[in-house]
Amino acid sequence: MASLRRALFSTVTRIISSNRISPTSPQSLHRPILGSFARSYSANESAQSLDIDLSSEESKRRLFNRLLYRSKQRGYLELDLILGKWVEDHIHSMDETGIKSLVHVLDLENPDLWKWLTGQEQPPEAVNANPVFASVKERVTNNLDNHAAPETRATPGQSWVRGWDDFKKGRDSPIAGNQ
Repeated sequence: MASLRRALFSTVTRIISSNRISPTSPQSLHRPILGSFARSYSANESAQSLDIDLSSEESKRRLFNRLLYRSKQRGYLELDLILGKWVEDHIHSMDETGIKSLVHVLDLENPDLWKWLTGQEQPPEAVNANPVFASVKERVTNNLDNHAAPETRATPGQSWVRGWDDFKKGRDSPIAGNQ
C-alpha cells in the first residue's frame, strides 16, 4: 500500500510540476489525468459519452461486455450479484432504449440504489419510471418475499437494523441489529 501511495504521489507531483497552464483556463481544470479512468468514472458524462452502436457484432459484444462488467463490479457485493445476474439474463434481448435505461441505472449511487431496491426508501419518480429499475426491483421484491423471514425485513421507510445476532446477549453484543 505504501508503494502504491508513493507511486501515485510521484505521478501527481510530476503532472502538477509539468502542467504550467494558468488555473483560469478550462483545460487545466478538466484535464483527465488517467485517460479512461476519468472518462469511465464521471457519472454525469457516462450516459452522454457512451456510444450505443448495435450495427456490428463486434461493437455489440464490446458494449455488452462493458455493461456487464459495470454491473458486476460496483463495490457492493449485494448489488454486484443482483445487477450482474439481471444484466447477464437480459442484456442480449435489449434494444437501444433498454440499454440507455440500463446505463441510467448503472450511473446511480450504490447506497441510494440499494435502499430503493430493498424498499427502505422511495425512489424518485424519474428512477421509478425506468423500466430496467422496475424490473430489477420486482426481482428483488420477489426474492425477499420468497426467501426472507418477515421479522428480518425492514419496514417501508426504515433502514434495516435487525439481523442474525439480535438475540445475542452479552458484553460484546450489538446495541441494535447486526452492526
